[in-house]
Amino acid sequence: MNCFVKSHGLGNDYIVLDSAEIDFELGKAAIELICHRNYGIGSDGILLLVSPKRGDFGLRILNPDGSEAEKSGNGLRIFAKYLYERKHASSKTFSIDTPGGLVTAEVEEKDGKVHHVTVEMGRATFRADEIPVDIEKEEAVAQRLTLGGRELDFTAVSVGNPHCVIFFDELREGLIRELGPEIENHPVFPNRTNVQFAQVISPDSVRILIWERGAGYTLASGSSSCAVAAACVKSDLTNRKLRVLMPGGHLDINVGEDWSITMRGEVEEVFSGILSEDLLYRIKNPSAMNF
Repeated sequence: MNCFVKSHGLGNDYIVLDSAEIDFELGKAAIELICHRNYGIGSDGILLLVSPKRGDFGLRILNPDGSEAEKSGNGLRIFAKYLYERKHASSKTFSIDTPGGLVTAEVEEKDGKVHHVTVEMGRATFRADEIPVDIEKEEAVAQRLTLGGRELDFTAVSVGNPHCVIFFDELREGLIRELGPEIENHPVFPNRTNVQFAQVISPDSVRILIWERGAGYTLASGSSSCAVAAACVKSDLTNRKLRVLMPGGHLDINVGEDWSITMRGEVEEVFSGILSEDLLYRIKNPSAMNF
């Protein structure tokens, strides 16, 4: 009871919990505490195993601010490793039901340990009403975004969750940390958005920095990599098979002719354990939280 596993995909770390094995409500305050890097376990979010409405397994993705994400590429790879190694999944290929759509995961294992996972992430869309983006154009490609006195050209895309991709000749971490929160919460994005600054290196590779909706600056993101790859292809900047480079590592992305996206990358468990009585007391008594 109240067991957890913490894993990371290229430095993007998540805590995995089984809804059938915890005895507390995962409300906003509890999520914030568990994800807190000083007072809790610390992570970029929580992956919660739930009963599926379709497919083999159900997944909820909870951000550190208590909000919920539709889809996460790194989260899906971490979750797939958890399902296979903890004997929930008996096959190396299985489906996962997320709020952002049903996906298929395939694990690669050696000596019982999963080291890479390939995920079919669904189809990318640039339709403004499907992302959503509040613009007059049908597709959110090469649109103008005004931030105070600064104007930026962006392409918005959904891969089950919303993304805003901005191309630069040179990437600076300080700039995405500065502009990321403004873009995430810009009124043109009714549901907020994930943000990627991208630099095309070659027809087969692109470098990105990531500001994740509800989590902030992150070392890597699977769905962000997929969104950037789709935006690169849409803008005729790269080939359909490309490597996306991030501070935490790289992912290999394939964008199909029908805009279906496949992602392959590493995943690694950090540690597992049981939530302590002290932490559980704070989770169950929000008034005891002191941060």
